[in-house]
Amino acid sequence: MAKKKVEEKINLDSILFKCRDILRAARNSGSFFEKRDMMLTLVFLRFIGEKFEDGVEKLRQDLIAQGLDPDDEEIFAAFFDDATFTDGTYNLPVEARWSTIINTPAPGLNVALDTALHSIATSSKQLKGCFVEGTFTTRNLAANDIKKIVDEVNKISHKAFGEEKDLIGRVYEYFLKEFAVNATKEEGEFYTPHDAVQLIAAMIEPFDGTLYDPCCGSGGMFIQSTDLIREKRGDISRINIYGQEKEPATYRLAKMNLALRGISHNLGDEADSTFTHDLHKGLYFDYIMANPPFNLKGWYDENLKNDSRWADYVTPPESNANYAWILHMLSHLKATKGVAGFLLANGALGDSDTLEIRKKLIQNDKVEAIIILPRELFITTDISVTLWILNQNKKGGEYHGRTLRSRENEILFMDLRTWTENPVKNEGKKKIFLSDEQIQRAADIYHTWQNEGTDGTNYAVPELYRSVSKEIIEGQGWSLVPSKYIEFIDHDLDIDFNAEMSRIQAEMRDVLAQEKQSQKMLEDAFRGIGYGIN
Repeated sequence: MAKKKVEEKINLDSILFKCRDILRAARNSGSFFEKRDMMLTLVFLRFIGEKFEDGVEKLRQDLIAQGLDPDDEEIFAAFFDDATFTDGTYNLPVEARWSTIINTPAPGLNVALDTALHSIATSSKQLKGCFVEGTFTTRNLAANDIKKIVDEVNKISHKAFGEEKDLIGRVYEYFLKEFAVNATKEEGEFYTPHDAVQLIAAMIEPFDGTLYDPCCGSGGMFIQSTDLIREKRGDISRINIYGQEKEPATYRLAKMNLALRGISHNLGDEADSTFTHDLHKGLYFDYIMANPPFNLKGWYDENLKNDSRWADYVTPPESNANYAWILHMLSHLKATKGVAGFLLANGALGDSDTLEIRKKLIQNDKVEAIIILPRELFITTDISVTLWILNQNKKGGEYHGRTLRSRENEILFMDLRTWTENPVKNEGKKKIFLSDEQIQRAADIYHTWQNEGTDGTNYAVPELYRSVSKEIIEGQGWSLVPSKYIEFIDHDLDIDFNAEMSRIQAEMRDVLAQEKQSQKMLEDAFRGIGYGIN
């Protein structure tokens, strides 16, 4: 009887691993960044092509349901020659479709791919700037190499891996891990894990209005946020996306990512530094979500000394950009209702050179919550990270169907460092993730503290969270380090020492008795075979 063939499960990492190895061995494949960008552009063409094919098939089925024949020449001309899709799917010219690319003979693939890119750039304003035209003919990989890579990318499909996932971001994350010899957080090569983004979104609930990320990277914050909006409210058209990114390659990646998901966005007309060229100056947003590069150096410019973003505070220190990010985000929040959730390295909680800024932030009642996250959430760093929440309105009122109490002059501190029970599989280093249940629990702690009816003066669970008044924080020198406020229980104090000593002494007596018995048995054995024991 013939063995039943076992269908091989498609694994995204294994596909990308093969592509990586092909690129490493290929002649003229370029630097890490060029290899990565080539792969991301291919994946972009694959995904956008697949969405187009799905859109065409859906349109055919809709016409059939209406009693129309999609193969009729007049019907085809009316609906398919210049197809319009309502879900953000882009109508692609023939030369830009994946079906055209995958069926191109190997010697013509480099030219066909660049033709597709040029066609997309000239036919869609929204997609222009998502990639570098001429990418493939410039590198000019050997026909066999480019064909093998295209065939591997052809296996990547939202049908196989799930349309809801941030697949472009996932590919980016993979190459960041595998190729990142030269990729540093200072250069913007930093991918925020999904669970960290979900936690921020679950906390601040960016369901409608305007959402801004001043260092948007690959756009993962936006993707995860809109996924939450779809889940909770179902309509992403209620949120308007704004962002900025310094690195040109990552800027293009973000545009790819958002375009693929049909998310309208404004990332400015170019990649540029948020500090020296704020592309959204004068705009104020309902929500801000961000993961700025930790402890960024080299951010300062003499022209920033008297910048309006910190005119009410003091100029942030040149040593790193942590408080420059904080004040930049605060300057873009709507004055009466803006909310920001962002990640920073733990050092920002108590740095001596930022004391005056931190003190004034607390005195002005801008800080609402400080949440320390577990170590090793991030793939590219293992430093400890804090989630900050700033709120322009702590006076209370209605918010997303909840009635909030006044939290003026209170800050909620949470410490989640013990939430480390979920290891990430298949990682070389030990990494952990926050489960959906943990994210919901943390959000519930925060929202319950906000809600009408909660007594902030007694809102605490030892070793997990505590609501603290401004007066107590002042007494601690304006530090925002949670361990200064959350009660730590010395579990050794719970021990009954008399009972414990009695238990230990009893165990020692048992051990001595067993040793004495063993010695006697050994002596008896030796005597039995004629040996004397002195």
